[in-house]
Amino acid sequence: MDKHLPANEGMPATQGKQTVIGDFHTILEEGKVWQTGGFKLPDGSFWAYREPEAVVIVRNEYLYVRAQLSRRHDQVQILDNAKHMYYSAQPVEIPEEGEIRFELQIRARTQGTAPGDLYDGYVSLNLLDFTTGAALDFFAGNDKYASVYGILPFPGVTVPETGGTKYFCIFKEDTDFKPREFNTYTITYHRGNNEAVFYVNGNEVRRERNVPVKFNSFTIALGIMTEKDLTPEGSVSAHGQTVIAEWSPVTITTTAQ
Repeated sequence: MDKHLPANEGMPATQGKQTVIGDFHTILEEGKVWQTGGFKLPDGSFWAYREPEAVVIVRNEYLYVRAQLSRRHDQVQILDNAKHMYYSAQPVEIPEEGEIRFELQIRARTQGTAPGDLYDGYVSLNLLDFTTGAALDFFAGNDKYASVYGILPFPGVTVPETGGTKYFCIFKEDTDFKPREFNTYTITYHRGNNEAVFYVNGNEVRRERNVPVKFNSFTIALGIMTEKDLTPEGSVSAHGQTVIAEWSPVTITTTAQ
């Protein structure tokens, strides 16, 4: 899979069942492998994460999307953040024991975003558990990336009570990657150990222990996003900036231990 980078020598060796979710040539066949991301709203309508003028290209098994950002929601932060996003049509079940690993390559380039501001426009990998509100993410921009760990108030999702903070989202930014080039992003989750680990180009960049909620399944999301707080006047996230995203297929590996 790794056409652009050397082997991930820093990653722990794994043996297990491996599957690949890609088939981007079917991207226009809604629901076959991928579907438009978004949420059903209380009034029965569907808020779609789709930029109407996005250019979508599939070549050499990679997905390319270029979009000038225009979508906005003035009342709900989660609906405002994602601009153009694809969900895997089927969630990936998490094993009761052992580790599950998600790995892919992403290249992110932006035009017209605020200098040094990752959250003004970026490319994402999101692992979303719509049974618990959990999210494990990577966000990649022109010159910075972030790993993200949270439990979020997704519309229509009931979040388990843990006795602690119910909703949270913790970002960790870094610049130790190849800006504007392909990088390999890996997220592992071990349900039995309550642990999530993040890697960039084979190097561990974050480890979250004592995850308070047991995750059940992940919908894989590939997105173009912003993360700009709503103001009393509404959304301020779209101001004509452009985000160019490229994703490889996602390799999923499950191990017994």
